[in-house]
Amino acid sequence: MARVDDKARYYLERAVPQLREFESKEILSKDEIRTLVQKRTEYERLILSPGSSPADVLAYIAWDRSLDDLRAKRCRRLKIKQSTSFTSQGRIFQTFERGVTKHPGSKELWRAYLEFAAQEKATKRWRRIMTRALRMLPSDSGLWVVAGRRAAADGDMEGARGLFMRGCRFCTSEPLVWVEYARVEMEWLARLEKKRGTAAFNTSVAAIAAEAANADKKKSRNVYEEGEGMALFDSDEEDGGDDDDDDGDYSNNAILPKSLVNDPLAKNKKAVFTDDMVRKLAATPALEGAIPKAIFDTAAKQPFFNGDAAETFFDLFVHFSATVPTAQPMLVAHVFATMDTQYPKDAATWNCRVKKCLLGLNPNDAAFPRALGTALKTMKEGLADTNTTNKVRLAAKSRAWIDALLARSESGLDVGLRAVLEDTRRKLDRVGEEGTTKEA
Repeated sequence: MARVDDKARYYLERAVPQLREFESKEILSKDEIRTLVQKRTEYERLILSPGSSPADVLAYIAWDRSLDDLRAKRCRRLKIKQSTSFTSQGRIFQTFERGVTKHPGSKELWRAYLEFAAQEKATKRWRRIMTRALRMLPSDSGLWVVAGRRAAADGDMEGARGLFMRGCRFCTSEPLVWVEYARVEMEWLARLEKKRGTAAFNTSVAAIAAEAANADKKKSRNVYEEGEGMALFDSDEEDGGDDDDDDGDYSNNAILPKSLVNDPLAKNKKAVFTDDMVRKLAATPALEGAIPKAIFDTAAKQPFFNGDAAETFFDLFVHFSATVPTAQPMLVAHVFATMDTQYPKDAATWNCRVKKCLLGLNPNDAAFPRALGTALKTMKEGLADTNTTNKVRLAAKSRAWIDALLARSESGLDVGLRAVLEDTRRKLDRVGEEGTTKEA
């Protein structure tokens, strides 16, 4: 216990300069400072004790953040401008470091650490924290998704793909990483579709082709190979421990290759990608949905794959019907064909078979009533089929899309269609009750 007290005293002494600032600027009274010291001593002893838990560390950090909020409010009220949150921020980062060092397997603590770094806009520190978290918890799907989506949001699709592919190698027990990888690729295709027919689209296509052409010449540092270190971000080895975010040099001299900088003949050189070549490249498999299709095909070979996982991909691709009109129909058809082949009588397959009848239709369209009739007829066939697996689950899935349709079209749905859907909803409730009674 004496060793714990010595360590606690060490960390308390490091907080003395801030306490003196509180006293000299009258941000806190002497009684408040005395109470603050007592509370901090209790927390320090708690997290340093052998039986501490990650919840204790998070409670300490929450208290420290509330203290900084109080300091900021007092400074605004007293109009004190020479007081910043840098000291509190550094101490909270240090507490997080102590926490993850003592509890390296705590997912909650790592996620809170990443969230705090993101809130403070400490980009390079966030990358290093994420790298350490993934090294410690490589089978955590949520961390891979956060890392990949952040890279994609920053415009680094090459880095995002590298992270997602590596995450897919580690996370083979659930479909989360695979589905989110496909979602990111569909969002990328949606952005390209917006540029289709413009000069920006031709530039993007040329960039894709150039990236593919240089793939064999330049090895990507984001691709993991056996025997290599797990450097997830380029900055992992280049930062040199500096947490400050560099603005970077975005002048022409920093972007263009040396052979083209201040080269008077560069303007007369023949373009590598002509308009004819760009038109040919516009029909490349990547722009036709080949990457999401490959993700799904690979996921279909994993241990987690079943009817529900396939339905998740089906719903994902259906969601992009308006934004990715070029590739979406092929992807939906491919997923449904796989489900119909591998799980023809599964409740998820029947549900997709029903929803497939309504694809691309709005409740106000003239063709919607006929399509709804076909969908309800298909649903009844699935419930009546003796070989259908888990009819109660099929009824629950059907209720879900009917409820969504009723809620979305609350004001514009035809009275007759609403009556039919509500009646079908009641029948599905009875099917669920009967199934529950049989199981009991």
